[in-house]
Amino acid sequence: MHELRKPLPQDQHGRPKGVKTFSSLPASEFTRIRMMNDSMATTEDGISKSRAAREDLAYDSEEEAREKKYGAGYKWVVLSNTTLGATMAAIDSSIVLISLPEIFSGLGVNPLVPGNIGLLLWMLLGYLIVTSVCVVAFGRLSDMFGRVRLYNLGFLIFAAASVLIYASSYLVTGAAGALSIIMLRLLQAVGGSFLFANSAALLTDAFPHTERGMALGINGIAFAGGSIVGLIIGGFLAAIDWHLVFMISVPIGVAGAIWSYLALHEIATIKTGRKLDVPGSIVFGVSLALLLIALTYALLPYGTAQTGWTNPVVLASLTVGAALMALFVYIELHARDPMFKLDLFRNRSFAAGNISMVLAGIARGGLQFMLVIWLQGIWLPQHGVEFAQTPLLAAIYMLPLTFGVLVAGPIFGKLSDKHGVNVFATSGMVLNAACFLAMLTLPVEFALMPFMIVTFLLGVGQGMFVSPNTAAVMNAVPPEHRGAAAGMRAALQNVSYMFSIIIFFSLLIIGLGATLHNAVYGGLVGMGVSNSTAAGASDISPTGALFAAFLGYNPLKTIIPAKIFDNLTASQQSSIASTSFFPKLISPAFQHGIAIVLYLAIGMSLVAAVASSLRGRRSIYGIENEER
Repeated sequence: MHELRKPLPQDQHGRPKGVKTFSSLPASEFTRIRMMNDSMATTEDGISKSRAAREDLAYDSEEEAREKKYGAGYKWVVLSNTTLGATMAAIDSSIVLISLPEIFSGLGVNPLVPGNIGLLLWMLLGYLIVTSVCVVAFGRLSDMFGRVRLYNLGFLIFAAASVLIYASSYLVTGAAGALSIIMLRLLQAVGGSFLFANSAALLTDAFPHTERGMALGINGIAFAGGSIVGLIIGGFLAAIDWHLVFMISVPIGVAGAIWSYLALHEIATIKTGRKLDVPGSIVFGVSLALLLIALTYALLPYGTAQTGWTNPVVLASLTVGAALMALFVYIELHARDPMFKLDLFRNRSFAAGNISMVLAGIARGGLQFMLVIWLQGIWLPQHGVEFAQTPLLAAIYMLPLTFGVLVAGPIFGKLSDKHGVNVFATSGMVLNAACFLAMLTLPVEFALMPFMIVTFLLGVGQGMFVSPNTAAVMNAVPPEHRGAAAGMRAALQNVSYMFSIIIFFSLLIIGLGATLHNAVYGGLVGMGVSNSTAAGASDISPTGALFAAFLGYNPLKTIIPAKIFDNLTASQQSSIASTSFFPKLISPAFQHGIAIVLYLAIGMSLVAAVASSLRGRRSIYGIENEER
């Protein structure tokens, strides 16, 4: 065994003083160091000593050059700016969810009327659809024309769209006003796509591989935290003036755009002469758009079915979308300059990281919405909270989930930089599965403290997985493909989240629909309502009931036809409008539906853990490929 090395004196950056970089060493000296490292690897702890020797003898020469040119703190400027961008984009993706009742009321639109349900869906999911479709192509464009340039363009588009949305909220009302806001939010999502497509690539460029897990972890939790913070901000601002919901992103977007133009520099080597893969970009965009739109409209009832999975338009869109996706793979395999280099999936670390990320997204994406509905539609009303107040309180009660991600993300990102990815990422998904199992034991009328503990640990598991996994995926990618890889990662993540939302909603709707009619009918008859009136009042859509609860409306008071409701006695109307009547009716059906969702989440989490564990040796492009 070798004796323990004495620590070398360090400079202001924590590096060994007077030590040359590999790039400045003569070939003979470089060979001697490599031979010394190889000989050290024969000892019991040779791998760790070999790595330590390399880290003591040299540091990244590219980072040294960057610090000389842009200053020692440039990487932190990149981290702070991209984190601002991620937080802003995340806040804007969720801020309307809580404030939708006030927004539609201010516009003079009832979102639950059959003719307006499409406006509701596009207000909810349109932003996510556009970012999913655009990020891969935008990532590829960034690799061709400069990541900082297109990141700055994204900030500019986002800020301009924010100004236009705020102006539109005053100038246009009615269904036209809702449509105007939706279209401008889609434009805003285009700007957000540039931010999403380039944030991870910019951080990978700016930070050495020994700090990428920490940097990407902070950036990743900004998005997760921003999504929950957006719900709370939306609730507070809507209570003051719903127009402020769209105004808040204006100063942040303008300030961020100016800051990025002044502070960020293109440090990646952008190869010239590459052409845009126009056929691949078009086919991929159309394919993904068809698939996501089909999934969105699968939530709506069709004929006598409670969901739209039997709708011919949905089925045709899914079929054509899947066929075009297969065509996209063929185009990319034969293109000279493909939009996305599919050969990257031959790298086990890259492939396993993306596969496990998709599975993890399916496991937890829709479940977060289910937890919000659990709180808004059942738990909070049964505790005397008016339906109109439930969205904001539900967001507040979900804060432990956010705190768990905020705490775990940077910590395990930093630990993965030193000790590798596998153990943390895999353990995070196992912890998620355990938390979903714990939720199965909670009654519908749960005690608040156990719920908060479980959701906090669920957030910890997400932080354990996301930060190390993102670093592993980006570390495996050649520098010239980092933009496209970051875009593909963001697209897969968005698609997995949306797929999860649709699947979980569908399962819950099917489970609720099986008993909702009889439960409402029996409850009304038990109140003394006539059989004929109860039969008409109980003929309600489970989809409408869930959306009403999600929006903070009293589901029965909102969905029961006005003619039937007005013919009830004052006592019967008061009982139906109470906060406890509807939750008590649907609790048994909801518990059955949420159990199905949780079992699916457990299975997906465990499969994601297996996929994560199969990523093999740690892969850092151009530096190392060794077991950690």
